[in-house]
Formats: sequence, C-alpha cells, structure tokens
Amino acid sequence: MTNRTFKAGESRDQVYLLPARIEDYVGADNPVRAIDCFVRALELAKLGFRHADRVAEAEGQPPYDPADLLKLYLYGYTNQVRSSRRLEQEASRNLEVIWLLRNLKPGYRTIANFRKENWEALKAVNRQFVLLMRELDLVGGTVVAIDGSFFRGDASKASIFTRKRLSEQIARLDKDIEAYRKCLENNDAVEAKKQKKRTKDGGGGKGGNIGTKIAELMVKRSRAQADLARLKESGETQLSKTDPDARLLVKSGQGIAGYNVQTAVDDKHKLIIASEVVNDSSDVGQLHAMAQAAKDVLEAEVLEALADEGYYSSLELKACEDDDIVAYVPVPEGRQLEKKGRFSLRDFGYDAADDVYRCPAGKLLRPIEGRWQNKSGRTEIRYASRPKICEACQLRARCLSPKSVRRTIGRWEYQDVLDRHRVRMQGADELMRRRSAVVEHPFGTIKCRAGYRHFLVRGFNKVRGEWSLMVLCYNFTRVLN
Repeated sequence: MTNRTFKAGESRDQVYLLPARIEDYVGADNPVRAIDCFVRALELAKLGFRHADRVAEAEGQPPYDPADLLKLYLYGYTNQVRSSRRLEQEASRNLEVIWLLRNLKPGYRTIANFRKENWEALKAVNRQFVLLMRELDLVGGTVVAIDGSFFRGDASKASIFTRKRLSEQIARLDKDIEAYRKCLENNDAVEAKKQKKRTKDGGGGKGGNIGTKIAELMVKRSRAQADLARLKESGETQLSKTDPDARLLVKSGQGIAGYNVQTAVDDKHKLIIASEVVNDSSDVGQLHAMAQAAKDVLEAEVLEALADEGYYSSLELKACEDDDIVAYVPVPEGRQLEKKGRFSLRDFGYDAADDVYRCPAGKLLRPIEGRWQNKSGRTEIRYASRPKICEACQLRARCLSPKSVRRTIGRWEYQDVLDRHRVRMQGADELMRRRSAVVEHPFGTIKCRAGYRHFLVRGFNKVRGEWSLMVLCYNFTRVLN
C-alpha cells in the first residue's frame, strides 16, 4: 500500500464510461425532495400562477414552468437565499438546485419578475400549506397566540414625510429664499452704483448664480407644498417617496421605515396559521381580524386567542365575542388619577340590580338621560353624583378636581363584555406565559436564524407576497423538523 500525505481527490480529466445521473446528486432523505413533492401536488393554475394554464400549442418562446420557479424560491427562502441574482448563481453551482430544476438556469430578471407578478398566488400557496398541516394533524386548532413585529421596508426614514416635517421644510425653504433674494438685491444695488452693464441673466455672474439657486429652492418649495396638500386631501398622516405603502413606525421610542407584520400562531407546534402585513404602528384594531382569519382557516367553532396588552380594545373584544372567539388580553390599568391621589373607576362599585354606581363614601351615582359617544366611538351611559352631596363630602379632595362640582362616570353600553373579560383574565396568568412562548418563537426564528428583518420589494401587494414566502418556508422547515 502506497503511503500518501493527504487524501487525494479524483482527477478532473478522468473519463467515465457512463455519465453521472442528476438523480444521484441528492440523497433519498434530502429535504429538497419534500419541496419537489409539495409543488408537484399543487394545482398552480387554480392558485392563480401566471402561465400555469399555458398549452403546448401556444405561440412564441415557451416560458419557464411556474412550478420550477416556485421550487427555486422555496429552496432559496428556506436556505437564507432571497436575492434573484444569487438564486441565478445557485441554479448553476448548487447540486441540490440543479437536481430540483433539472439543470434549468433561469435568469435573475425572470426570477425577480416571478415574485413580483405572483404575489397573490404565493398567498394562496401559503394557505394551501396551512390546510395540509391541518390534515396532517400538526395544528391544535383551539388556541392561537397573536402578535406583531416591525420589518424594515425598501425605504429609508428620510424618504418618509409627515405633515409636520413638510411644514418645517417649507418654512426653512422660505427663509433660504428670502435670504438669497436680499443677497440678490444687494448685488444689484452695488452694480448700479458702479454703473456696470447688466448681463442677460440680470445682475452679472454672481447674481446669476443666486438667481439660479432661488429658482431651485422655489421648485423644491412647490414640491413640498404639493406633497403637503396631497396629505391633507387624502387624510393620510405620512407620505413615502420610495415605497408608497411603507410608513415610519415607532414603538418604545425607536422607529423604522417599514411594515407591521401580524401573525396568529397555533400553540401545538408553533406553526403560523394566519398572517397579515399592515403599516400601522399600533396593534389596536388587529385582534379580531387576525383571530377571525385563524378561525376561518382552522374551521373551528370556538377559538381562544391570546394577545398582549397592546391589542386591548373594547370594540375588538366585543367583535371577538360576537364571533365565538374567546379573547385573553391583559387589561391596561390606567393609574393617572391614582398617581394624583384621587379615586379611579375601580374604586366605584356597580350595582346591576339598581343600575347605579356607589362611590367610596357610599353615595350613589345615578344614570343621566340620553346616550353619549366618546372619543373612541363608543356609546356610553353616564352616571353622575349630586353636587350638594359632593360639596359636603369629606372625601371630596380625593374624588373631584378643584373645578368639578360632581363626579361623572361613563359606562359603555356593552360593559358586560368587558366585565366578563376582566373576570376571565383573573385566572389567565399561565395562558399569558404560554402566549409569549408560542408567538415570539416564529418571529425570533425568521429574524435571527433566517436573518429576514427587511423586505426586498415595494408596495403592499409585493410585500405581502414576499411575506407569504417567509411564512411558508418557516412552516415548511418546522414541519420537516
């Protein structure tokens, strides 16, 4: 036996009697085979993929099969490769991709256009996989946890303007224009004294440069004024020059230019059941929509939905109860009055039998005729004390403000919904701990393991399509594991 310093590879000039099979490039248990099987089982034409229903007799250069491009994207997003140019490279050098595409090599433009044009079909594929997970009994179908997370868009903070920012920009431009005008007037005055001949641009070379700068500033001011008018007319609060749907989102003092991604995660295996992309910083108003979307996919008669305090909304809780969704959301405890040393609403007891409130001093607050609508749009019944009783009360300083003569309490017409919810939350500590463990896991995996903290495309439709790819590949990988 000949001794060798290192292990030796085969010669690149070796001639084989039989060619190697592409089938031998991947093992029988390689996950890439699961991608191939899943895509081949889909009815792409029904899902809405472009060219999926093309017939062989069609004229012109045949396009790539959408099934092959979908396989390429599923492989890429599963393996942290999202760029269309990198996917083009993988199709030429990655043995698994060569096997998956049968040695096809689509160009990066074809790859990128597939993602842009089939955003709606990608959402449908994602939903199809959720139905498959349900058939495989991988979802519990009774409890979901809901949460949102910010993802950066393909836009910078500087490209997003608010009404305040546009107004400040116009004010700065007005100052600059006025300063340049004074400078131009001074130049004209000096030249008049020296009796020099004026040039066609009105005031010599220096004055001409100033006049050009004034014109440029005027154009910028006109654009800012038009943007501000468009914001006021549309009722929007922000305007993005790069991605029209991206917004400046702020939470806990930190902001990004992007989108707020909402998810509903099943508690059995932490699989994402439903998701949506919005551009609102606040999660208020998202609870019922996300819970209802999960309930529809799961086809559950009753569903428990867990969310954090940021989702608390009386109107959302009412909508959930109406649709047989049992919501668990921590109740925000406003303590502004308590910090001032005054009694809060919790210090007043409600007597349902007599329809009155009882204050800490034992006196009654009775309902006032009529209905009132508060700032959030809720219709309330108001209860008030008698001024004479409050004036003589020893606890007056702890109950009323210096200018008030009586205490008034607003009770929502569906207050019993909130009362039932508050009772339900008293024994929900364990559920709240489960919520964070369930719903934070997918976001942590997608952002930290996969590195997907931003979107590569612009606009709601395309962003939602790319998010569908992220969710599908997260679920796909977790199901295989």
